[in-house]
Amino acid sequence: MAEHKILVVEDSSIMRQLLVMALRRISGVTVLEASDGLEALKTIANEDLSLVFSDVNMPGMDGLKLVRMIRSDKRACEIPIVMVTTEGAKEDRDRALALGATAYITKPVQGAEVVDTACRLLELSAGIPWN
Repeated sequence: MAEHKILVVEDSSIMRQLLVMALRRISGVTVLEASDGLEALKTIANEDLSLVFSDVNMPGMDGLKLVRMIRSDKRACEIPIVMVTTEGAKEDRDRALALGATAYITKPVQGAEVVDTACRLLELSAGIPWN
């Protein structure tokens, strides 16, 4: 099975761990972590990533700027990006998608939704029991 690397970018350590724990349930996946957009850019420069999950509201570089930076990087521009945020308004979602986000999940996140989204974007079958 091909190895996929997923980067989780989230300034809240509790939320980051929640996302990481959910994603680690997927077979053949390695999960990397970054606490902000700048740290994420360093990881993106040094790793061959399959998927990025990013919070929108973070100090320093927010998730929307991170999306713009990834989309302007020739080496990384094709990586699917899932925005994870408390901002549930349609305008916020539309703005993120217009900037190049691939998908949008609203907090509080459910592990099953995180896994389903990752599997869909990586074209994997989930097959993970959630009981």
